[in-house]
Amino acid sequence: MKKNKPHILLTNDDGIRSPGLWAAASELSKIGYVTVAAPREQSTAMGRSLPSTSDGIIRKEQVQVNGQEWSVYAIGGSPAQAVLHGILEIVPHKPDLIVSGINYGENVGLGITISGTVGAAMEAASLGYPALAVSQETDAHHHLSYSDEIDFKPAGYFTAYFAKLMLEKKLFKDVDLMKVEVPRHATLETGWQTARLSRHRYYEPIPAQRVSWDVPGSISYRHDNLLDHEPEDTDVYVLRKKKMVAVTPINLDMTARVDLSELETYLRKQG
Repeated sequence: MKKNKPHILLTNDDGIRSPGLWAAASELSKIGYVTVAAPREQSTAMGRSLPSTSDGIIRKEQVQVNGQEWSVYAIGGSPAQAVLHGILEIVPHKPDLIVSGINYGENVGLGITISGTVGAAMEAASLGYPALAVSQETDAHHHLSYSDEIDFKPAGYFTAYFAKLMLEKKLFKDVDLMKVEVPRHATLETGWQTARLSRHRYYEPIPAQRVSWDVPGSISYRHDNLLDHEPEDTDVYVLRKKKMVAVTPINLDMTARVDLSELETYLRKQG
């Protein structure tokens, strides 16, 4: 029998042991019944991928959070696969909301499809579930860490704040999921603002540093230098310049916003 409280399925891309995940779990448990199903391993930058190499093993584990013991599910797979296993195998009924986060590092601009945090929410939304992806601005050297230098309390508060809104209200027309970015020095009193995606990639790729292609090498990244030219209505500007929580509605329909008949006429026109 379904509980009277709303049921929230929570995942992330940093892995089952991430403090960001548990900050979200602690706050979400105040408004609903929370089931945690997250990748067994660090799974940053997996996007919405469903790798055929994932083993799909589900391990039930016990985790201590703020003196409370949680039964959680560690998934051998990507964040999107964690959502699928959660929906199809773990939760005995349809969850009311699926939340992904809180991520170490902001997910803004044109790079959001790289994000496993956003990818998990996209997978949930593609199945018709209300979905929320939450990230916190951090320095790049913290992105793959479980650093306790990051204070996730404000981000946890905003996770529950927007989750509660989404549970109480139907998603706005043509909105498939919501993306929330919390600035690094946010407090519970920090304001929030809706914002569109920046047209900038935000993280600039850096080639591998090596003397030969035979030597292993990873492409890394850094912030680009385009912030001074950022329009005022984007997630990057609201987060970085205004230092407010940036709330972005996302639609999975990636069709370009053009008049299709005009485009067809243009393409058929002889040069």
